[in-house]
Amino acid sequence: MPEVIFTGPAGRLEGRYHPNKKPQAPMALVLHPHPQFGGTMNNSVTLALAQTFIDRGFSVLRFNFRGVGRSQGAFDAGIGELSDAASALDWLQAQNNDARECWIAGYSFGAWIAMQVLMRRPEIAGFISVAPPANMYDFTFLAPCPSSGLILNGSADQVAPPADVQKLVDRLKAQKGIVIDHATIDGANHFFGDHLGDVMKISGDYLDRRMEAAAAAKEAS
Repeated sequence: MPEVIFTGPAGRLEGRYHPNKKPQAPMALVLHPHPQFGGTMNNSVTLALAQTFIDRGFSVLRFNFRGVGRSQGAFDAGIGELSDAASALDWLQAQNNDARECWIAGYSFGAWIAMQVLMRRPEIAGFISVAPPANMYDFTFLAPCPSSGLILNGSADQVAPPADVQKLVDRLKAQKGIVIDHATIDGANHFFGDHLGDVMKISGDYLDRRMEAAAAAKEAS
């Protein structure tokens, strides 16, 4: 996967970009977990999410937030990281100006940032949110959530407890105009360890359903 360097608000940002050469291929941006707790674009869950999109014909970008790896700047408690993600999406869109769809995915801290990007970018058609830390961060900005998506967590997660994720899911499911799918992987903790295959299968099956529905809607029109 080619290394890319693009300009962010605090300097250069380091990424890995997997382009799909087919015309109008969809695109996806994947965000990594907390930079101050070892989170990088090479995190195993982040890689699993990226590969899930790649396997389905997406052009995919993952990158290091400011201060991580070769990305310039310093951790900014989510404010700067949101700007980094917006710059990354700008870069991805510039490479794929004919893409038929745009998606965003994130894991843990990255899920929180991804959902904020979702609120600001109406072109995003769907999301995959893995282990959103609803106990640590305020998700009430999702009022209303503008797109349908998947929330995935582990039943043994002590960092983002299932009860808190369930409250987030219930709140979003009560909103009209969107559909929130929710899956819990039995026995998985926050890091998913031996459950990465489950993450990929559940995410992949969800993407397949969404893409099939989109294709059917286009054909019907």
